[in-house]
Amino acid sequence: MEIRIGIANTGRELNFQSAESADTVRASVISALDAGSSHISFSDEKGNSYIVPSAGLAYVEIGTEEQRRVGFVG
Repeated sequence: MEIRIGIANTGRELNFQSAESADTVRASVISALDAGSSHISFSDEKGNSYIVPSAGLAYVEIGTEEQRRVGFVG
């Protein structure tokens, strides 16, 4: 699943593929924001870790879990 994170005052976004489910990612973001945590951590399919300061979050876009189709649509 693709995750896109916008960070305030920057022109770029953080974009990576995660093996976690959409519900798991959504729950971790919501619980970190509700608890007033200073940061939120994510991990991608390759095992890389990302630590994002929660004060700098502009948005978190959680993609769908279905795979894209390849080919022609009739």
